[in-house]
Amino acid sequence: MSNSLRPLTLIALALAACGLSGCSTINGYLASGMSDYLPQWAGGLPPDAPPRPGSAKYDEFMRERERKRLEAAAPKDEAGPPSASLEAIH
Repeated sequence: MSNSLRPLTLIALALAACGLSGCSTINGYLASGMSDYLPQWAGGLPPDAPPRPGSAKYDEFMRERERKRLEAAAPKDEAGPPSASLEAIH
């Protein structure tokens, strides 16, 4: 390699390294919001995921969750016939 190409190669490598390191810091900020827009098959949020704190639907979700928590549980029906799969086999 000639002496005139060595500085150009070093400059090109330095620029590439700086560019790649800049991408990692930008992606750290964007990654938290970008997953909301990705489809599930591409690694995005599932359809039943709760809304993010601070979003418009979050307060409504928390009120509904608290309402369900305070509801009385439905009584269990213990008098029903036993399941056929639980009977003893002789």
